[in-house]
Amino acid sequence: MKLNNLYFHIHYCNARQSTSADDRPIRLQRTLSHHELIYIAEAKGTFTIGGKTHKLRSGMLLYIRPGAPHAIETVPGTAGRFYSVHFSFGRVDIGEDGWGIREEVQPLPLQAAQTLADSYQVEDSFRRLAETWLAKLPGYEFLSAALLQQLLVAIALKLKKADRRFAASHKIERIIRYMQDHLQDKLTLGQLAEQAQWSPTYLSRTFRDITGCTVIEYINKLKMDKAKEMMLMGGKKVKEVAKALGYADEFYFSRVFKRSEGMSPSEYYSKIVHGV
Repeated sequence: MKLNNLYFHIHYCNARQSTSADDRPIRLQRTLSHHELIYIAEAKGTFTIGGKTHKLRSGMLLYIRPGAPHAIETVPGTAGRFYSVHFSFGRVDIGEDGWGIREEVQPLPLQAAQTLADSYQVEDSFRRLAETWLAKLPGYEFLSAALLQQLLVAIALKLKKADRRFAASHKIERIIRYMQDHLQDKLTLGQLAEQAQWSPTYLSRTFRDITGCTVIEYINKLKMDKAKEMMLMGGKKVKEVAKALGYADEFYFSRVFKRSEGMSPSEYYSKIVHGV
């Protein structure tokens, strides 16, 4: 979302809050000639646009582009808190002949409805924008336009971070599949980092951030799960299981297993398989 050459004009801002006892549900069916952003801090209901209905939930961002028929309906007797801003924008062209502003016909690159994780910064930006607009103090229109740009930057950064995390999650899934396919091998951090084309340091940090475990902890967890499966389903002896999982030392395997499961492999086999 490139904002550096866009000029924004705000038509209206609003902040609305109702308690569960306030039985005045919102029922809107309309088509706007401008853009609208709505942030749902708290609400129950539905938002319908483009033939698709979305359930309203906390942290949801709604974007309504010009000419898009839509409907919003909240559930009677439920608490609600949301912020909205109606606006238009144009593109500033700077050339040899000077400056010019033309109305931008392209919509913003936002989904009609999406939920933002950890959206306190976006909510705070919406709140400050609404407060500035509704206070009507001298210069409020200029300040509100600047706050709208700050809001859009906050949204863009939030979505960019979410996209990076989504892409990282896919690479972590690929690494985990590689681990599962090579449980018999002695895997190194360098080998695993190559699967994602990351540095070992970045892999360690990202892997822990997404899975909650270190790389070594996760490998051991996969190996212990496989060991239990082999003992339960295949009737393998401890020595055979250790060798199949790449442990040259049966006793070291037993120590890792006990640290993970709270009992030795032989104790596990006796208790789980034979019920002793």
